[in-house]
Amino acid sequence: MPSPPPGGSPHPYIPATEADRARMLERVGAPDVAALFADLPAALRDRAIDLPPALSEPELIALLEERAAANAAPARPDFRGAGAYRRSIPAIAAHLSGRSEFVTSYTPYQPEISQGTLQAGFEYQSVVCELTGMEVSNVGLYDVGSATAEACLLAARATGRSAVALLEPIHPGTAAVVRTYSYGAGLRVDVVASAAAVSEEHACLVAQQPDYLGAIADLEPLAAAAHDAGALFVTVADPFALGLLRAPGDAGADIVTGEGRDLAGAPAFGGPSLGLFAARRAHMRQMPGRIVGRTKELHAPAEGEPRTGYVLTLQAREQFIRRERATSNVSTAQALIALAFTIAVQALGPRGLREAATLCYQRAHDAAARIAALPGYATPDRGPWFQEFPVRGPMPASDLAAALAARGIGAGVDVSARREPEARDALLFAVTEATPAAHVDALVAALAEIGSGS
Repeated sequence: MPSPPPGGSPHPYIPATEADRARMLERVGAPDVAALFADLPAALRDRAIDLPPALSEPELIALLEERAAANAAPARPDFRGAGAYRRSIPAIAAHLSGRSEFVTSYTPYQPEISQGTLQAGFEYQSVVCELTGMEVSNVGLYDVGSATAEACLLAARATGRSAVALLEPIHPGTAAVVRTYSYGAGLRVDVVASAAAVSEEHACLVAQQPDYLGAIADLEPLAAAAHDAGALFVTVADPFALGLLRAPGDAGADIVTGEGRDLAGAPAFGGPSLGLFAARRAHMRQMPGRIVGRTKELHAPAEGEPRTGYVLTLQAREQFIRRERATSNVSTAQALIALAFTIAVQALGPRGLREAATLCYQRAHDAAARIAALPGYATPDRGPWFQEFPVRGPMPASDLAAALAARGIGAGVDVSARREPEARDALLFAVTEATPAAHVDALVAALAEIGSGS
């Protein structure tokens, strides 16, 4: 390696020398770095990093492997869900999406050069439209929360109204993101217990399918109530459940959002995620994010038929082009997660997805029936439900969760603080098609032991 120039960096990965820093401080008129950041409260400043002595490469690898192992989820029975679920994903999804040409790519700024990337986006849009029953989809957003918030902003632009209604029970994380986006846009967020509360002030009614406590909603009357008030109807749908349930578009939804992460890979401490966003054609030009289109050459080459090409049909709405006049500040997409999602859904096919969703439904209901048969336990009835169910036990929900944890079992989510009657003093358990039968057996045995006071 050549010697660094006089005053230059002694190492290519250290961008600024002490001399560089001194020149920058002189230019801005600060005597030292401490003075540069003097306006920041001391509590908010970074403390000095306490680094250990230098390690050799084998020692460093061993340390990093030890630290990484602490993040691994133990292979134990775990029944938490509430928006993140383990799925039986075809192995081909990880194999193909892990190819180097996909994992190293990013959205190109001359996109038509990357026909493969664009074709993957077009395939994803097609899958989402088939699942949701909608006419147009974008190539994906960050997560279900941001997608739903963008749906609310679209509805406000389309209707000229300044309030949105969230139908309970809805995921609290989704509701929180909607509130954050709405605050900046000057929208009022009303959490309502019934679609009857939707008024002429509301731009949209947002309903989750299945809802946060697991119940399957009847979407058609909700859509009718929203439309009667002149509002749009937004459905936050689980794409896996749509393998079994009616498509929201067929039930009157104007916009459908959802979380696609679970069909792309295992839950990974909250991310990376994939926000689905599909809408009716009338709202296409107001949709956030990018839309890939498919076309053909105008003139056929001498050797054959006109070739198919893929193009970014709509992207000029974004903040990196339109700045403050943009429809949305989204300027990227979860393309790799969207690709894995697309491969998984296409590998399953309509029949396979329906069979997997049916298996999930059956296993969850079998587990709930076994728990409800135990003395001291109950599963409150909320009508049809898919994969999650509240459970009341012989003790407060927090104590029941602690007792299960002491037996090596991850309990369901504690929903006892919610207002719904069926959530009172309850844990919300999730059982999917990927939950081993032995784990359900262990849960039932542990609950029986706890109920008997053993």
